[in-house]
Amino acid sequence: MAGGVKKPVNVFKLKNLDDPAQVFNWRLWFAVFSFGLMGAARGVDEGLISGAFGSKNFQKTIHYGTYSTVEQTNIKANVSAMVQIGSVGGALIAFLVCDRIGRIWATRQLCVLWIIGIAIFMGANGNLSAIYAGRFIAGLGVGQTTVVGPVYLAEIAPASIRGLCTCIFTGFVYLGIVLAYFANYGCSVNLGERTIARWEVPTSLHIMFASLILILTFFQYESPRYLIKKGRGEQATKNMAIIRNLPQDDSYVVREINAIQVQLQEEEEATMGQGWIGIVKEMFLIPSNFYRIYLGLMSQVLSQWSGAGSITLYAVNLFALLGITGTNEALLATAIFGIVKLVAAVVCALFLVDVIGRKRSLLIGITLQAISMIYIAAFLTAVPKLGTVKNFVLPKSQKGASTGAIVMIYVSGVGWALGWNSMQYLLTAELFPLRIRAVSTSIVMCFHFANQYGNSRAVPNMLLPKATGGINPSGTFWFFTVVTIVGGVWVWFTIPETAGRDLESMDRLFSLPWYKIGVYGNRVAEEQDARLTEKEAAMGHEHGMVHQVEVVETVETSKA
Repeated sequence: MAGGVKKPVNVFKLKNLDDPAQVFNWRLWFAVFSFGLMGAARGVDEGLISGAFGSKNFQKTIHYGTYSTVEQTNIKANVSAMVQIGSVGGALIAFLVCDRIGRIWATRQLCVLWIIGIAIFMGANGNLSAIYAGRFIAGLGVGQTTVVGPVYLAEIAPASIRGLCTCIFTGFVYLGIVLAYFANYGCSVNLGERTIARWEVPTSLHIMFASLILILTFFQYESPRYLIKKGRGEQATKNMAIIRNLPQDDSYVVREINAIQVQLQEEEEATMGQGWIGIVKEMFLIPSNFYRIYLGLMSQVLSQWSGAGSITLYAVNLFALLGITGTNEALLATAIFGIVKLVAAVVCALFLVDVIGRKRSLLIGITLQAISMIYIAAFLTAVPKLGTVKNFVLPKSQKGASTGAIVMIYVSGVGWALGWNSMQYLLTAELFPLRIRAVSTSIVMCFHFANQYGNSRAVPNMLLPKATGGINPSGTFWFFTVVTIVGGVWVWFTIPETAGRDLESMDRLFSLPWYKIGVYGNRVAEEQDARLTEKEAAMGHEHGMVHQVEVVETVETSKA
């Protein structure tokens, strides 16, 4: 327990790990499923909104055709981005709710907000103000999912498979996207573009997922780490024993609970009696904590502006831009895009994140993303009229290159799933100490949605020709290329490897000066682990010798 498992993890042979076999039980997987399902909140919305907006009935309802081209672009961007604006507020208040009422009740109230917002959106009857309001309220709920879900998963997962458990959240993001894409495609084919059911039936996926998550919370147990933070140690031990499927007095449970209590006690002693001021000081005046917040914030900036999130949100339009003609064809290509990302996310969770580590997986994903962005940007530069001249028809000589660009959209999706989109939740959930975990995660995820809003709001305008205020499609993708490459360099030099390390030992990664942590942090942490293990072994040996002497003395006394 000095620092956690460092050897590669085969998720199909968990019994070979050092953890007791009972730890990997159905209650753990049920909890992972229940809270991982919250990832679908983002996925469903990202997958639905561009298809719903493309519905002729929806456009007719809001009188879309009466606006100018620039006004239409702004309306589309505003409707799409309103959930992100609400999510900024949701992520910001999540730490208050999470730490006040617990992870379970926080989940219940966010589901209620999510359902109310979508109900207002579906019943708006063409009123743009009501559409904006409904999506904003839904965003208040959706924004909290990115804090509550990953934090709960990181807190209940054994260190050896924490990456797998937390990446289930990312997997459900893509499951939500896939279901949304195919719901859009199926309704377009079978219900037609001019019926209200064309966009309201897919939108009801929001309510289905929110209701299911709400129901599942009544079968889950509160996070033991949250209970210890609230001084409810006895209940924390009971919950940990249930989740681990071990007796309360089992050495594994006792060690885990003791480690949490010791870590929390150390954090509280550092800021004793200072209340919220102490927490703020702990976050921003302790260098190791401030560096962790910096990592979280920068990862959000670099991931959101790398372009892959925009591709997900505006996939239908981008496939049409690159040469796929017809609404149904673009929707089908988008649905397949969702499947590709879902498969990539599953591969990342099962075979990469706990095997080769977070950092290597992230760098592989960024590399794939950079290659795809460079190709697409070069293709759009070679065909400058594409996306800038109305009714431009792609020459047959460029069809092959166009197909290559479409393939690269899929490659960028694989890279996004393997890299930034999985790691931005996992790293955020596992980096911070218990006392500041919820508030720090909330700040980072607030920044996540602020940047996602800025990106989703800006991209439609960036894609416009220069004559109408944009930077052309080619300029947009060159921008994404530069940000992606910068992100790869930044990851290499700043982010340490966290795989296999228990949450209470993360501090050892950040004991060096900030400019050395990314390159040398793991080596130093492992040296500290080794010294601590030797110390524990020596103490155990000494205790054994003392016990042996006591036994001998007792025997001799009885003989006398």
